[in-house]
Amino acid sequence: MAKAKTQPLQAQDKLTFLLSLVPYLMDHDRVSVEEAAAHFGMTKDQIREAVRLIGVSGIPGETASYQHEDLFDISWDDLEENDQIVLTHRVAIDDSPRFSAREAAALIAGLQYLSSLPEHADRTAIATLSAKLSRGASSTPSQLTVQSTGTDETLALIRDSVDAGVQLEFDYLNSRGERERRRVDPLRIESLDADWYLRAWCHLREAVRTFRLDRISNPIVTTEPITHGAGDVKLPDSLFEGSADDLIVTIDVAASAAPLLADYIPEGAVTVEKDGRLRTSVRVSHYHGLKRLIASMPGVAIVIGPPDARAAVREWAAAGAGRYQ
Repeated sequence: MAKAKTQPLQAQDKLTFLLSLVPYLMDHDRVSVEEAAAHFGMTKDQIREAVRLIGVSGIPGETASYQHEDLFDISWDDLEENDQIVLTHRVAIDDSPRFSAREAAALIAGLQYLSSLPEHADRTAIATLSAKLSRGASSTPSQLTVQSTGTDETLALIRDSVDAGVQLEFDYLNSRGERERRRVDPLRIESLDADWYLRAWCHLREAVRTFRLDRISNPIVTTEPITHGAGDVKLPDSLFEGSADDLIVTIDVAASAAPLLADYIPEGAVTVEKDGRLRTSVRVSHYHGLKRLIASMPGVAIVIGPPDARAAVREWAAAGAGRYQ
């Protein structure tokens, strides 16, 4: 049987392939031609041709001519005798800026945190990226771990619910102190400062609702299939949606801290400068939420009115201070 001819790569395709092949070889100290061909979906002859081309590639030195140290180098004996590819000298790429060990450690810790969220189902891709960050840092990153929180168990169940495509059921303590049993289709997990929120389609309210994870209790994964997926529902950009029952409170806030209140400022609110601060309005569902909001911004936000809002925050702060006696 005649052997099928391999379609030659066009110049642009060949360049794209080489730009992918070089980092791949750098990530593997030693790789066989057969493994590389399987990885890129190429023939072994195409891989060998590309490796030979890499061996005559580089950047000219100060003399504007190519010297030995200006070119990539390959272990030619390994290639010819063992069909193994080993880069023995690299140029240009090693001179590129690298993350410091601290920067890489911070990024790896962030990836560990992201891997726990239900919308990031490809844990293998995150692990691969973490390994690349570790190898590409200027020195070995510090070993960091992400501390577990009281909501980790709930996060795990939400992930199980999303993976299985079934509804989640739980008891929820709402902002008015009322406890209700909810059944939802999980859509997205988001964070705001230290708090985590679940955005989901609520079958009790027949609408999208936001649930704070630390107010969820007794969660269970049901066997009922979800009816609303993340691609079926348009989620608003802001985490909190206003309602006709919301309370409007006037506050003074430091200009540098004003962006932290963006989700709470109602549309059309007037903001003016007053005694070196910005005076604006925020929308809250109840004064208990206002207490937590102001407590999270000590020294930079002050409640101006109405009087019962000032009284609620003042009494709550006094009660907290009294517990130190």
